[in-house]
Amino acid sequence: MIPREAHATAIQPQDAAISTALARITQGISPASLIAAYMDWMAHLAASPSKQNDLRGETVRQWTRLMLYLAGAAGGDTRRAIEPLPQDSRFRHPAWSTWPFNVIHQAFLLGQQWWSNATTGVRGVTPHHEAVVEFATRQLLDMFSPSNFPATNPVVLRRTVQSGGLNLLRGLANWREDAARLLAGRPPAGAEQFQVGRDVGVTPGKVILRNKLIELIQYSPQTPTVYAEPVLIVPSWIMKYYILDLSPENSLVRYLVDRGHTVFMISWKNPDSADRDLGMADYLDSGVMAAIDAVAAVEPDRKIHAVGYCLGGTVLGICAAAMARDGDERLRSMTLLASELDFTEPGELALFIDESQVAFLEDIMWMRGYLDGKEMAGAFALLHSRDLVWSRIVHDYLMGERAPLSDLMAWNADATRMPQRMHGEYLRRLYLGNDLAEGRYRVRGRPVALTDIRVPLFVLGTRRDHVSPWKSVYKVRLLADTEITFLLTSGGHNVGVVNPPVSPVPNRSYQVQTFSPADKYLDPDTWAETVAPRQGSWWPEWLNWLQAHSGERVAPPAIGASERGYASIQDAPGDYVLAS
Repeated sequence: MIPREAHATAIQPQDAAISTALARITQGISPASLIAAYMDWMAHLAASPSKQNDLRGETVRQWTRLMLYLAGAAGGDTRRAIEPLPQDSRFRHPAWSTWPFNVIHQAFLLGQQWWSNATTGVRGVTPHHEAVVEFATRQLLDMFSPSNFPATNPVVLRRTVQSGGLNLLRGLANWREDAARLLAGRPPAGAEQFQVGRDVGVTPGKVILRNKLIELIQYSPQTPTVYAEPVLIVPSWIMKYYILDLSPENSLVRYLVDRGHTVFMISWKNPDSADRDLGMADYLDSGVMAAIDAVAAVEPDRKIHAVGYCLGGTVLGICAAAMARDGDERLRSMTLLASELDFTEPGELALFIDESQVAFLEDIMWMRGYLDGKEMAGAFALLHSRDLVWSRIVHDYLMGERAPLSDLMAWNADATRMPQRMHGEYLRRLYLGNDLAEGRYRVRGRPVALTDIRVPLFVLGTRRDHVSPWKSVYKVRLLADTEITFLLTSGGHNVGVVNPPVSPVPNRSYQVQTFSPADKYLDPDTWAETVAPRQGSWWPEWLNWLQAHSGERVAPPAIGASERGYASIQDAPGDYVLAS
């Protein structure tokens, strides 16, 4: 059998050219992966007469429900034949209960339910193929939702009549502006209000290190004294760092420095074709380890509170395990924000990760040397296309309205790229191989084990996370043999993390518990059912934990350490974050 690593490099130019051409049509999704999933489903469905009988019976029941609904509606009965799912807001407006739109949307929802039954529960279909088929079929059906067309959307029709069609004219103008910006590679409308260094990423600081992969920012102290141990933040290179330093009121960095913490932040370079050979080892050595060396030089004899977000937390976990293996004791604690260390249950992202899909992506990356961030953003949008794609089309182009862009939305449009070698290694060694959790991940030629980590851990999961599902994040309890504080907060992968304490608190809550190595294991569902929720932002809870693991307050350190090779280079936010 060909070793996984060797197989990953067996890319042929002619194959890569075909894959790249196909990707323009399929939005980066492997056609072979889709075909294999549907063939698996169809073959097993064809060989299952009992499932076919169930579906025929379901067809009769659906039509009967619809006919009874029609009869009831004619007599004034307002009960629906089928209720939309709780997260489906397409048909909530009262206008959908009027004739004929009540029948149209009820028929659509019944048909959608039938297809969900048809694509799931077919004996013999692999779980991955079932998930792909169910997902792809749902995406296709959502395209034809009656809410997406002016003639079958009563809310759009009313607005058209009231405005004399001006909504459609405004929508056409919105579409033309968006199309022009997309073709020109410009950010979406409103993003110009959130310029990095002027409106976001404005916490004062200096770049004290620049290498081929990172700039390291040291933020200026804002208090007369600071906690002795500095904080080093490792964001994901899938995102630009300033998600943690947005507008001042939404900035986690500002929150920390205003309360007496010395903060350092990695700003990753946005790679291009010349960086195609940068691998995971480079992100470890020239990224996290280089930053730790710099922080240790600026504040010698001080241990470091290391914080990792998303993939930054994953590489920080690798780094911490390697440091523990080698007897490097420079870390005081480690915080993981929505970061996975075990990849056996990566949630909905698993839809896009199998051998065929990874090979397809490797071919695409081979041609350019990187994966474009817009393709990754497109995959994320597909996961929630009902909310992120179709509802926006209705709102912006059919209703003719524009929702104001927030700092987080502007940041989300500021996509980054990923080098060919790194992304291939990341997908194969972590997602496909799960090498880190299973003790096969090698750093400098030797495997690392998460059980070697002994520093206290603060681990954050977000309840509606489709990138790092919280139950997968919770698996850290099975992987690390140390004190772990686990906190589950409301929100998703980004909104759950960017969660500043404001008054009044807008429906935010969290659950938290600290476990010692001697505590018995609780499965995530049982844990979530038994731990009482607390109202508000999780930031103060983490701040208290951070301060409890910090020493005395001392005079602020100098910015940089020129005598050790870390002189102040320029003002924050630096150059790397500005590269498009």
